[in-house]
Amino acid sequence: MNISYDYYRVFYYVAKLGNISQAAKVLMNNQPNLTRIIKTLESELGCPLFQRTNRGMHLTPEGEKLYFFIKVALQNIEAGEAAIEQSRTLKRGTVFIAASEVALHCHLLPVFKKFRQEYPGIQLRISNYTTPQAIDSLKTGSADFAVVTAPSMPLPTLSVTPVKNIREVAVCSPVFKELLTDKVPLSALCRYPLISLGSETQSYKFYETFFAEHGLQFSPEIEAFTADQILPMVEADLGIGFLPQVFLKNAERAKPITLNEEIPKRPLCLIKRKNQSLSVAAKVLERMVMETEEG
Repeated sequence: MNISYDYYRVFYYVAKLGNISQAAKVLMNNQPNLTRIIKTLESELGCPLFQRTNRGMHLTPEGEKLYFFIKVALQNIEAGEAAIEQSRTLKRGTVFIAASEVALHCHLLPVFKKFRQEYPGIQLRISNYTTPQAIDSLKTGSADFAVVTAPSMPLPTLSVTPVKNIREVAVCSPVFKELLTDKVPLSALCRYPLISLGSETQSYKFYETFFAEHGLQFSPEIEAFTADQILPMVEADLGIGFLPQVFLKNAERAKPITLNEEIPKRPLCLIKRKNQSLSVAAKVLERMVMETEEG
């Protein structure tokens, strides 16, 4: 059968209200038109759906069966329409973001705060990932987009857009005071215990490359699980660490080391699947992430 959705919608409201006149008001239609539609639907289905009495319209047994299924279908359709409307107007919805600790501390936290203030009905689901983990979450579709340090290799199925550059510094506690008095060569750090993130992270690869470019081997003695762990380890006199400058804002004992060799800035990037269609809320958040002081 090829029966119009509008016919079933008329049937639903007449059955729900038990009165054609009331259904006509709800549907902003007229009673004769609704009467014609009901008769056409009954003709198409080959059976009466209503018993017409002075007290209104009552469903026949066949009408009761049809109403059971139409009610579920129409309510689901209306719920879907309402959800789309709420999402389109940014009243309801969810955005899934994969973010590294560096991205959170150096850029995203004030962005998320502003977004929540402007769109309180939109939920933010934020996963704290390394760059490789974030890329995996994009490939599996569990994140709308990721904001992490730039990957070290091309990603054919993903688009990578620079957001801003992050300046990192070598840091130590006053126990290593000889490193704080003047400029020191990078090679001098190799005589001390180094603290780094794990070898599978972009941070480790970044410093491994940086040291190699100066003919040095990057061999950290301590590998932290998260970037937040490096600062307390440095302040506990365990060694030399590398952190974004913003991490030192509330540091008590960690001090920056002035190196002869400048540590290159690290690009922070927004990554998403190519040709991906984002929700309205995700597009708004993406725009806010990209609106930086560096353009």
